[in-house]
Amino acid sequence: MKKAFLKTPAGTICIGAGENAIESISFVTEAGVNEDDALLVEAQKQLTDYFKGDLKEFDLPLAQTGTDFQNKVWQEVADIPFGNTMTYGQLALKLGDAKLSRAVGTANGKNPFLIVMPCHRVIGEKYKLTGYAGGLDKKKYLLQHEGSLPPEQLSLTI
Repeated sequence: MKKAFLKTPAGTICIGAGENAIESISFVTEAGVNEDDALLVEAQKQLTDYFKGDLKEFDLPLAQTGTDFQNKVWQEVADIPFGNTMTYGQLALKLGDAKLSRAVGTANGKNPFLIVMPCHRVIGEKYKLTGYAGGLDKKKYLLQHEGSLPPEQLSLTI
């Protein structure tokens, strides 16, 4: 897998790409060496445009390798529009069973494409910010960046 790194206002991002698709996007503590690859360059451009406020929907090929349930959750997450949020419970109901909230949270936490597959848009009841692989500070930043919730409604919980 080839890798590229991008410093953003939310932190440093590592983008991993295979031959024809992005395989991972994650926050890392430090940048490495960028490898030469057209797909990585395009991903860096789209992420840069997102952080500038010029991009609201990503158009990148993603190599999704999750379970059937994870892929269903991720598809629903992908459909949450920029500037909107959905609770874990609402997402579970969309999948047909309110009792799936915990399973939805687990699947959401295994999303390998942070920001591009906008799992940060899934929140707890009453606007509680819970669970984000990149850290709750980054989730809060991303939601504020997208104007998803007024600042006074963003509370951090663990």
